[in-house]
Amino acid sequence: MLALGKTNRLTVKKQVKFGFYLDGLSWGEILLPNNVAPAGLEIGSEIDVFLYLDSEDQLIATTERPKIKVGEIAQLDVVATTKVGAFVNWGLKKDLLVPFSEQQIPLKEGQKYLLYCYVDNSNRIVASSKLDRHIHKTPAHYNAGDKVNIIISEQTDIGYKAVVNNQHWGVLYKSEVFKPLRRGERMLAFIVKVRDDGKIDLRLNASTFKQALELTEQVLRKLEQNGGKLALTDKSSPELIYAAFGVSKKAYKQAIGSLYKEKKIVILDEGIILVNN
Repeated sequence: MLALGKTNRLTVKKQVKFGFYLDGLSWGEILLPNNVAPAGLEIGSEIDVFLYLDSEDQLIATTERPKIKVGEIAQLDVVATTKVGAFVNWGLKKDLLVPFSEQQIPLKEGQKYLLYCYVDNSNRIVASSKLDRHIHKTPAHYNAGDKVNIIISEQTDIGYKAVVNNQHWGVLYKSEVFKPLRRGERMLAFIVKVRDDGKIDLRLNASTFKQALELTEQVLRKLEQNGGKLALTDKSSPELIYAAFGVSKKAYKQAIGSLYKEKKIVILDEGIILVNN
């Protein structure tokens, strides 16, 4: 099934003076202009093309790759503001519209904004800076350790808010970040867990994740062996912590912090206590 605002594989149906017509099935013939057609293209060839509407709102194909597709999030430059909204550069000849109704704050020419791309009720490809309106609308089904693509949204008091796989909200806590991150920056991350509210805890380093997961399991086993109590807190000496688990105080603090967030332990002045679920 063909999709507007996405890459589709179509078959060349015929050649004309100004380009090639592709077989759009129920959508009819779709023009691929000469200036974006690869050399050697022939009738019967299959080709991957991006489908969008040109300046006259006619369906057209291109081999150019836009900076954003329908269902994706990207940081884009505003190139103009008009009576109908703001226009951003998405890498194609016709700029992408951000309607006034989809602007979280008024967009300004020359500024960059994090935007979500979608097809509106009028069958137009448009963008929105109101991310909460468009993402995190489906349950997040991830397992601990899963590798995901993220894009940084904003810095908060607890760390960084990020969009996971263009679909869900996630959080990178301060303890997991060792360099400043920029809004719009893309990177790989790893799932720590999906919280009860559906939001996702993330880590940037796979080995760090594995070590932390192993350490939290060690702490839980030690608690079970000691009747649910352990006289080691985040204030205990590094020597005592290393003697018990062979890790740094920082690693231990992260492990018990993670268990506390998961409501598996209670941290008291005299030690940690296992919570009976």
